[in-house]
Amino acid sequence: MLELLLVDDHTIFLDGIARLVSDETDMRVKGKAQDGNSALEQIRNQRYDVVLMDINMGVRSGLDTLAILRAEFPRLPVIMLSMYLEAQYGRRALRAGANAYLSKDVRTEELLHVIRHVAKGNIYCSPELPAATAPEHARLSPREMQVLVKIAHGVRLTDIAADMCVSVKTIGSHRAHILEKLGLRSNAELVQYAMRERLLD
Repeated sequence: MLELLLVDDHTIFLDGIARLVSDETDMRVKGKAQDGNSALEQIRNQRYDVVLMDINMGVRSGLDTLAILRAEFPRLPVIMLSMYLEAQYGRRALRAGANAYLSKDVRTEELLHVIRHVAKGNIYCSPELPAATAPEHARLSPREMQVLVKIAHGVRLTDIAADMCVSVKTIGSHRAHILEKLGLRSNAELVQYAMRERLLD
């Protein structure tokens, strides 16, 4: 059973998603939050399998909340939602480590598919988004994206390992997978890629 957390400052949207999910036998809405701070508090105190979060919220934006989530819960799948299917928001969400970016008027079948897809740690790019919204690094896992950005900022592998509480060997494996997926051969090319894609902003 997939346990979902819904995060949106509009009650009507929270209730709508909850109704859609209520008919599914393999998932349920375990929690709801109307701002980023409340969402973070719930995630720190309870286990969730997937978070569905609005990109625009008053108290703390979805992107700001996502940045904190990626630092504290790098493997927690997050689907970012917006009223508008705009390339700039989709690109920013994926860069920030979201597993998917969807418009709020997404078809029910697609939303349920994406929830199940990202629950396995996958990345999803809506075919309705312009091609520019699905850069090569969209194929990276959230953890690989973290490693990519840190390497591009010049952080040593030993320090990255310490920050993420894993072994240097694990970080080395992430680096190898990143280079393979992006078709790169060295850290220098990785830095050039990150600069070209504005991942260091």
